[in-house]
Amino acid sequence: MKKPSLKYEKELWNKNIKYVIGVDEVGRGAFAGPIVAAGVIFPQVKRASKKFSFLKEINDSKLLKASIRRRLAKRIKNHSVFWAIEEVGIQTINKIGIGRSNKMVIRKVIKNLLSKIGESEKYFLLCDGYPVKNIKKIGLEMQLGIIDGDKKSITIAAASIIAKVHRDALMRKLGKSYPHYKFPRNKGYGTKAHQEALKLYGLSDIHRTSFNLQKFLHGSSSF
Repeated sequence: MKKPSLKYEKELWNKNIKYVIGVDEVGRGAFAGPIVAAGVIFPQVKRASKKFSFLKEINDSKLLKASIRRRLAKRIKNHSVFWAIEEVGIQTINKIGIGRSNKMVIRKVIKNLLSKIGESEKYFLLCDGYPVKNIKKIGLEMQLGIIDGDKKSITIAAASIIAKVHRDALMRKLGKSYPHYKFPRNKGYGTKAHQEALKLYGLSDIHRTSFNLQKFLHGSSSF
């Protein structure tokens, strides 16, 4: 399987775009917990070097073992120019829905990163999927949406890795407070075991009531 490359980034660097921002989110389809997004800006890596050899290992976070993700997340943070991670919590998700929450968390990441970039610097946004409308200081002409971007762009894939490592850690922590649902194992996604737990214990206060989870309850009361 072909791995992500710096093809898009190099094309932009060659156009004197100093900061190429890769963004991605994780947790959109989960039954429980927050949605998390991350953004990464790498320096202009024009030649292979030992310092950046880890870039060859970067891939879509879903295709990597957890131990490799954690190791790569440290390297990404240490060797990026800037990085940012943001969350949108369960109360907001249940109030406005996952679609709007997804756009909100992406905007939060971009706002965070732009606060670190000088006003006069040139930057460009690479998005997993589709461009995001109504981002302050970034119009659609300053974005490129890439379908399956985490499989094609190293910077987007790097963002997916640090976002997933962050969210997985959150779900492991939440698993201590809600042991019935096995969050350390399923990370809030609707596995068969998670669905069985919903039948037995109902919804917790970190489940997404904006999703149609009632069909899994079979009349059980909330936790």
